[in-house]
Amino acid sequence: MEKAETLEDFYQNKFQHLPNNLKQDIGHFNVFTIEDNIYPKGVPPKYSRREFYKVSMMRGNNVCHYADKSIEVSGTTLMFFNPNVPYAWDCATEGVTGFFCIFTDGFFNGRMRGGIQDFPMFAPGGKPAYPLTPEQDRQVSDIFRKMQEEINSDYVYKYDLLRNYVTELIHFALKVQPTESLYQHANAKARITAVFTELLERQFPIESTSQRFTLRSANDFAQQLAVHVNHLNRAIKETTGRTTSEHIFERLVAEAKALLKHTTWNISEISYCLGFEEPAHFNNFFKKQVALTPTAYRNA
Repeated sequence: MEKAETLEDFYQNKFQHLPNNLKQDIGHFNVFTIEDNIYPKGVPPKYSRREFYKVSMMRGNNVCHYADKSIEVSGTTLMFFNPNVPYAWDCATEGVTGFFCIFTDGFFNGRMRGGIQDFPMFAPGGKPAYPLTPEQDRQVSDIFRKMQEEINSDYVYKYDLLRNYVTELIHFALKVQPTESLYQHANAKARITAVFTELLERQFPIESTSQRFTLRSANDFAQQLAVHVNHLNRAIKETTGRTTSEHIFERLVAEAKALLKHTTWNISEISYCLGFEEPAHFNNFFKKQVALTPTAYRNA
């Protein structure tokens, strides 16, 4: 799976330069027209996570590959993407038009009750696509044009306004029925395996005793991905030839070995970081996998 696209990657790929406000303390925000930022013909966007949120209003016939599913959209569609889910577009028609904005977590942190990720379209398993009527197209286009006007203004409180415009898009979408035109892509099993692997790896390395490995079972991952655990297990088994638990246990053992050999943390601290409620449970798990106790492995 491709590594997550950073803001730096996005600007370098699109514009070959970085904006001056990229690392503002308030978090980053920008807005664009789609027709001015279409990838060159024959060079589709990569299927990967992005390290930022994206809200897009796209006109035309397109297919969006989102997590383990594909979404067919036609006409005008309002789409919401978050940093947890990889995605890519296939433009099925020429002359695609519209708008999109991007922003980081920091743009909203501490400025709203809860967090941006609490809205349904950004939640695990949330539906990201909202079809718009011609009148709704006009209304949403007006919001994006206000964003474009404001981002270029000298108004001292313009980012407060921009946050309001993003929130307005979110609430506009929540009043619209999300599209149900989802279908399993031919590569759906490979996609869900890639998302699973990404979620697993993102929990490592463990770098402090306050960090904790929380997604520890197939069911944990299935809930995060909003799929049935049997579907997840079948996809991973058919794609890799190994079970979900085998992947989790292998990664857990690798991290346990690294912590035992390269830190001075005691067994209880390592046990806690790796998600075990009791050191005895960690001892039993490690001995079953490695044929040595944690202490014996550390001293070997």
